[in-house]
Amino acid sequence: MTRDNLLFAIIGILLGFIAGFLLASNITQRETAQRAGAITTQGSQSLPPNHPPVAGGDQTAGEGGQQMLASVQAAMKQARENPNDFDAQLTAAKLEYQIQRYDQAIEYLLAANKIKPTDFDTLAMLGVANLDAAHFDAAEKWYKAALQKKPDDMPTVDGLCAALLSNGNVKEAEQQMNKLAKIDPTNQDLPQFRTKLAEIKSGKK
Repeated sequence: MTRDNLLFAIIGILLGFIAGFLLASNITQRETAQRAGAITTQGSQSLPPNHPPVAGGDQTAGEGGQQMLASVQAAMKQARENPNDFDAQLTAAKLEYQIQRYDQAIEYLLAANKIKPTDFDTLAMLGVANLDAAHFDAAEKWYKAALQKKPDDMPTVDGLCAALLSNGNVKEAEQQMNKLAKIDPTNQDLPQFRTKLAEIKSGKK
């Protein structure tokens, strides 16, 4: 192989790796955006009037990012100064989640949960934040607690499927996937859930 051919081969391999990385990154971003959308839909009434909209993705870059950080700092101050204010804890949690500080978001959600232990939105959001923080056992726990309040809530069942698969809990994951298919037959996460389940099963053989 000539020097030029070798160089082209190396470039081709690198391009393949980059394309694969971008594809995986795109899937991850889509999943994160979906979960962030679920968070902002659930419990959105607790945001204060004229509050900037809460959306998924990296909000910390540029002028908008500075505004977001300022909002987070203000929300944190409000939450610290009013530890028994449920809405203050929830707002701080949402903003922390939005800038992908999941563990900090969980702290505020736990504080909100102490104030209102049976609030469905807080339970579901604890599932979402723990899933994104890769605390899969905790995510299972909170998703299941939320489903005790609303057994057929689609985003929560979807999240529980993801947590169970991440933990390798084949039997229960299959049950929840069947439930999800009944609630939302065209759910776009089902194909990848089924692929993941098949991979786990084949790895156990």
